[in-house]
Amino acid sequence: MTDPFVRPEDETAAAAIAAIGDELALFDDWMQRYQYIIELGRKLPPFPAEWTNDAHRVPGCQSQVWLESATRDGALYFAGASDAAIVSGLVALLLRVYSGRTPDEILATDPGFLRDLGLVQALSTNRGNGVEAMARAIRHAAAQTAAQERG
Repeated sequence: MTDPFVRPEDETAAAAIAAIGDELALFDDWMQRYQYIIELGRKLPPFPAEWTNDAHRVPGCQSQVWLESATRDGALYFAGASDAAIVSGLVALLLRVYSGRTPDEILATDPGFLRDLGLVQALSTNRGNGVEAMARAIRHAAAQTAAQERG
């Protein structure tokens, strides 16, 4: 089975956010950016079918979104999927920023970058709320892991 967890492309969450901003700036309008984001979603590692259940579902998303996390060598890795193409792309963006980071780095990386990059404003209200719900779910997993590590 292929590893479903996203490996970091960039050294830090901040570097990932900067790279995403640079990549989005290459496009002239939001329709082109949406196509780019959809392509990112298509490149996500395959998400195991047995994880597409309520236990993995992210509440607060208009589309169905599923997340799973695993701790490896002190870092938290995430796998994710959605039943909607654009949302899969948004999952890919979030995992690029957060997957493979320590719980402390995840908690220190404010999801405000979604607004700073114009992503939340460019989406429908429901999709914007959904991407923020995904970021909250990731940060909640990081907080739980950090608490367990500190005992």
